[in-house]
Amino acid sequence: EAVGLYNLGQSCCLNSLLQVFLMNIRFTRILRRITVPPSPAQRRSNVPYQMLLLLEKMQCGKCKAVGPTDLACCLSEHRVKLFVQHDAAQLFLTLWNLLKKQMKKPELVKELSDLYTICIQEHLACQKCSFEIKSNSTMLTLPLPVLDANSHRLKTLEESLQYFFHPEELTGQNMCFCQQCGRKTTFLQSMKLVHLPQTLTLHLKRFCFERSSRTHKLSHSLPFPQELDLREVLTENQCLADDSEKATWQYELFAVVAHSGSTSCGHYCAYIRSLTECKWYCFNDSEVCQVSWDDVKCTYGHSNLFWRETAYLLFYMRKHPQ
Repeated sequence: EAVGLYNLGQSCCLNSLLQVFLMNIRFTRILRRITVPPSPAQRRSNVPYQMLLLLEKMQCGKCKAVGPTDLACCLSEHRVKLFVQHDAAQLFLTLWNLLKKQMKKPELVKELSDLYTICIQEHLACQKCSFEIKSNSTMLTLPLPVLDANSHRLKTLEESLQYFFHPEELTGQNMCFCQQCGRKTTFLQSMKLVHLPQTLTLHLKRFCFERSSRTHKLSHSLPFPQELDLREVLTENQCLADDSEKATWQYELFAVVAHSGSTSCGHYCAYIRSLTECKWYCFNDSEVCQVSWDDVKCTYGHSNLFWRETAYLLFYMRKHPQ
């Protein structure tokens, strides 16, 4: 049975992300093989170990909900503030970095990276000569815009993905120095997808900064599919992968971390599809209930109802794992 997590005081963001981690069977397989720290002090400050204890507490207990107190205290030792509102994308990165740093076995670190890490190649090409720069980088999430450069709303997740990989001309103040031309010139910047992990995390950039330095939430509808095939979404020019790599780019939606409320006062919950039952559940702190796909679709967003639940992080699971 799905088990909830008590809210310790503005810990809804942490609770939602913990449920997404611990409902992922591929992640818990890695977690169960960690090295247990030798001393009590090391165990108290070890995030993977405290997460494992929480998992066992959730699986072995008869309670409808448990308190993640020990894990929260452990995180506070690593400068993760308690009793404050967090941004789910930032906290997800913080948790993942702590997990990776404290997993001592190299093979587990590699498995964790394989499970979540996206590989991108950034390509810069001078428009005056043949000079170009290519560099590979890894990302935990794809930060997808929900507006284009002219502040027009992107209408679907597929459109948002296409826009993220669309080439951009760097002109005016954004011009780059060309070593071959010996001066600043117009460059064409493009991103190419090299490798996708077993669990693909997409970050919908719904919080934007205005000129007044205030943060504004973009709540318009942006539908996302249950099944996502990146081969059908991206063009050949937006990919840098062979056919065997592209064959693994078929995904099924696994979880949605949704935000309700405004930027100054909000709440997070998680919709997660059980990999064993293939049923959707809503994890709202200590309350857990089974829901339908129509309930999940309510997180698409709505222009005039910004306080309603709006999808913020999307987690897709590879359909045919190697």
